[in-house]
Amino acid sequence: MAPSLFKLVQEIKEENSPQYLNNKKQTSPEPINYKWWICIIMYAFFVIFGQSASTLLGRLYYEKGGKSIWVATLAQLAGFPILIPSYCLAPKSCSKNRQIQQPSALILALVYFSFGICLAAYSLMYSIGLLHLPVSTFSLICASQLAFNALFSFFLHSQKFTPFIINSLVLLTISSSLLIFQTDPASYTKVSKGKYAIGFLCTISASAGYGLMLSLTQLSFKKLLKGETHAKVFEMVIYQSLVATSAAIIGLFTSGEWKGLSIEMEEFELGKFSYAMTLIETAIASQFFVVGAIGLIFKVSSLFSNAISVLGLPVIPILAVIFFHDKMDAIKAIAMVLAIWGFVSYVYQCYLDNKSSKSEYRSGSEVSKSPLLEEVS
Repeated sequence: MAPSLFKLVQEIKEENSPQYLNNKKQTSPEPINYKWWICIIMYAFFVIFGQSASTLLGRLYYEKGGKSIWVATLAQLAGFPILIPSYCLAPKSCSKNRQIQQPSALILALVYFSFGICLAAYSLMYSIGLLHLPVSTFSLICASQLAFNALFSFFLHSQKFTPFIINSLVLLTISSSLLIFQTDPASYTKVSKGKYAIGFLCTISASAGYGLMLSLTQLSFKKLLKGETHAKVFEMVIYQSLVATSAAIIGLFTSGEWKGLSIEMEEFELGKFSYAMTLIETAIASQFFVVGAIGLIFKVSSLFSNAISVLGLPVIPILAVIFFHDKMDAIKAIAMVLAIWGFVSYVYQCYLDNKSSKSEYRSGSEVSKSPLLEEVS
């Protein structure tokens, strides 16, 4: 009996030893962070829903008689006041017990001002592109933003280019480039070839600006806006949108387009009420998109945020064919397939990185987070 009792005591001591507990912790499966995944799914839904709705509503504005590019730009930016209650209710302090040094008010003001001007600039170029291009063509060109974002991430975040990532970038680049060679872009009867070229260049430039903006936003979260609260997301959206809205209002009055707004409202095919509701709904949908995009940068990375945005782009040409009777010719169909293929290639690389990280965790080695799914801390 004594030897058995002695053996039992020894086993209990071994099980409670630091070495045993450490080995057990290393070999145990990684716990699933359900709260984190819920946030990711919510932000991804915001991006896809907001992007599709704002693009279609923007096209509806032009289709039914809207002519002002500054009003279209303002509609993308001016919806930020609806976020103020959420910002006030969101917790401002970090959940971790560590002191985080925040940048000075002057630095933050410069960051938000710079981001706001960039936001106004590429929103204006998107408005010009949407005015001169069919919705389906516009959305497929926008897929190039993932390639631009990956390029900027390579320089700003030391993004690793694996074969699948390179494949993804090449496919997305070809997808956008194919649309240059459409046999008759002017078959979209309301637009000349010259305006089509302007729309194409503005959309490409806006996509490049958007890709740069996402990379810089991730950099600001890493270096300046430290902390792990959702208030940081709302704070960035509200302040940069305030600057961008102010710039759009200045542009509206400087250009003189404000003088024709009353006539534009009178001549809008769906009526005055529908005119106002189209702009209001565009503003709300745009805020869903911006909050989702910046939220994904905050939780994951700029490249992942852009990939989710590209995932939603193939939905828009299909809806454009249904609601605006856009032509889906062979070149557009091939471009859409290549865009989806490029996105799938990117997602597969994310899967491989995530699987590799889990294997390293279970083997007891230090967890190295995926370069594509690196959570911003």
